[in-house]
Amino acid sequence: MINAPQFSWRFLLPKYWLLWLGAGLLWLISWLPYSVLMWLGAGFGRLLLTLLKSRSKVALRNIELCFPDMPAAEQQQLVQQNFVETGRALFDTVIGWWWPNWRIRKLAHFYGYEHIQAAIAQGKGVLLLAPHVLHLEAACRAFGLTHPSVGFYRPNNNPLLDYLQYHGRSRANKYMIGKRDVKGLIAALNQGEVCFYLPDQDYGRNRAEFVPFFAVKETATTTGTLLFANAANCVVLPVIPSRLANNKGYEIRILPALQPFPSGDNKADVTVVNQWVEKVVQQNPEQYMWLHRRFKTRPNPDDASLYK
Repeated sequence: MINAPQFSWRFLLPKYWLLWLGAGLLWLISWLPYSVLMWLGAGFGRLLLTLLKSRSKVALRNIELCFPDMPAAEQQQLVQQNFVETGRALFDTVIGWWWPNWRIRKLAHFYGYEHIQAAIAQGKGVLLLAPHVLHLEAACRAFGLTHPSVGFYRPNNNPLLDYLQYHGRSRANKYMIGKRDVKGLIAALNQGEVCFYLPDQDYGRNRAEFVPFFAVKETATTTGTLLFANAANCVVLPVIPSRLANNKGYEIRILPALQPFPSGDNKADVTVVNQWVEKVVQQNPEQYMWLHRRFKTRPNPDDASLYK
């Protein structure tokens, strides 16, 4: 492990008791059947829709911007479905962090592993491009049962939650690297590791190009993907995680390597990344993280916000 958070006796102080209580209740609930957890999650998501008005407005605005030709009633319906999936994401996290392997295996459906094997056989690391789907915690755990990987993540400001998050996410995988540790991720790739990277949120104008994403012609898109692909001995493989209907679990599908990638044209390359994310989103649009303000960074700082 690299800089893995360690248990501290201060986690037993009263200020952490509420978090321990919540985690304990969720652990107990996690033993319920998967179908029951998804039913509870759907109900929780409907409750969130009534409580998180500002976030529901962000989700609706993102959908309006991406799908301007979609009828208003369908846009509203997609927001409602998205909040159902958001509620289920709480239990996806519980599943990913705490379920025993034998339970996860029953829900894991893995395709395309030969693309990872081919890269490893060539002595290369693998940079897996994954979109921000709401069930990613469980999907990454399922992925780790086939090939333990390395994650690139944002450490939580709450030290106890960071401890639980780190070790939960590492349960079937190797270790996590903080999002500011660029050299650490490059080193892991050079050591032949399979590393997850999520390139589809708005990280600001630093190291970004403004290229199309759905109907928004100038969307701030990170060039971090290109930084890692250029600096490390690796191939870039898109991965499509999806939640299957009828409580059948999670599908993880690895696609062939992006080629030629990177091409040397940053705008063209990040456009390819966005086009891939679009294809993933279009398969199950309700499963995407629409609650994030994807279009908050405008090409010019003085441009009007798209969220007003």
